Amino acid sequence: MSSLRPRSAATKQPSLKETNNDAPTPLAIDTDSDSSKAPLQRQPSVQQRATQTLTSTAANLANLLPTGTLLAFQILTPIFTNNGACDSATRYMTLVLLVLLALSCFLASFTDSIKASDGRVYYGFTTFKGLWLFDYPDPSGAGLPDLSKFRIRAIDGIHAVLSVLVFGAVAMRDRNVFQCLYPQPGQQTQEVWNIVPVGVGLICSLLFMIFPTSRHGIGYPVTPGN
Repeated sequence: MSSLRPRSAATKQPSLKETNNDAPTPLAIDTDSDSSKAPLQRQPSVQQRATQTLTSTAANLANLLPTGTLLAFQILTPIFTNNGACDSATRYMTLVLLVLLALSCFLASFTDSIKASDGRVYYGFTTFKGLWLFDYPDPSGAGLPDLSKFRIRAIDGIHAVLSVLVFGAVAMRDRNVFQCLYPQPGQQTQEVWNIVPVGVGLICSLLFMIFPTSRHGIGYPVTPGN
């Protein structure tokens, strides 16, 4: 019995030491140091969140643009801007490219498509008299629905202007375009370049929802009921 008591005491002593060492003070110091560093880490995190928001906004706005125009922008912009390292010649060509792509977005808003009796989809431009098809083989218009109901409307002009603004917002968020046009931007220029696309994108998205359109022009998907 006497031999068992030292063993029980010996086994209890490490457990007391372990319980005393289970809650060391360095843990409290680490948490305090983390809390003291937290305000310093929140500033870059806010910037990262803003950058992610801007990127997601640009991606959502790209869905409102014609597919062909967006694809041409993604392919040609790195080439024309030389990956953002522009000189006087490439900067001028980049501006011309942006104007042409914005014009294509404007004109695409005045296009529409129909499905003929042969099951094929044909495209054309909207006019004040109706839809003018430029790829339909039969000049008499046999097998086509009433084209007069596709005449141009005021909503088409609104969507054309909004499409140009959306393209401008997407172009402003492109890094190559920004570095080409402003190789050494100031702080105010950087702030405007970061804020304006978000504001334009939100307003245009809201207006697209308020003024929807049923047209499926060139570069836009065609629904089965079209």
